[in-house]
Amino acid sequence: MFIGPDKSRLSIRNSIGFTLLEIMLAVGILGMMSLAIFRFVQSNMIALNLSSETAAADAQYDGLRDLLTAEWESLSPFRANVTGEAFKLNDRERDEIKWNSSAGPGLLTRYAPGQFTVTLRLQPANEKGDRLDLGFLRKPQGGSDTAEVRETWVPLIKNVTSLEISYFDPSANTWLDRWPSGGRLPSLVKLAIGRADSSVPWEAIIPLRRTPYSPN
Repeated sequence: MFIGPDKSRLSIRNSIGFTLLEIMLAVGILGMMSLAIFRFVQSNMIALNLSSETAAADAQYDGLRDLLTAEWESLSPFRANVTGEAFKLNDRERDEIKWNSSAGPGLLTRYAPGQFTVTLRLQPANEKGDRLDLGFLRKPQGGSDTAEVRETWVPLIKNVTSLEISYFDPSANTWLDRWPSGGRLPSLVKLAIGRADSSVPWEAIIPLRRTPYSPN
């Protein structure tokens, strides 16, 4: 049977080309694959960012523990006068701990002369906001030669929700909510800090003396 030239060309064209429907299906499949890859990459980037932010926040609290350990382990039981009380802030009780110390790395003021009264406490980040920061309130003691004559606030961790402090009394073998003045040091201080980025508070138990104190 003889096939005309026009019909032969149409048959060849149909055998080597793609229909419009096939092209549309291919474009749709490629679009779906691109969207799936984009969502996969996006979710991984979000997870990496959250992981980095969490790691940075955790590093802040680890640094706080190291800082307080260095400071409190250097305290003299004869001059430290550690006291732990509660004070009113935003109509709520907020724990604080106060002690006497000379300047050093633990106070973040290495070269200032004289003695300081230092308080670890919460303080509003600004007058109008509700956000609280944790930090040192430092005040030179009377008779100090330092030019830093007023209280200075040193923020350590920003945006915390609460601060609870407990003191271990070795003579009573129990934890206390308050620590009275009187020259004795607690063996341990337990901190529980409410984190704005976590439902679980950060906790640390810090010893006040690494070795028996020697005045020499």
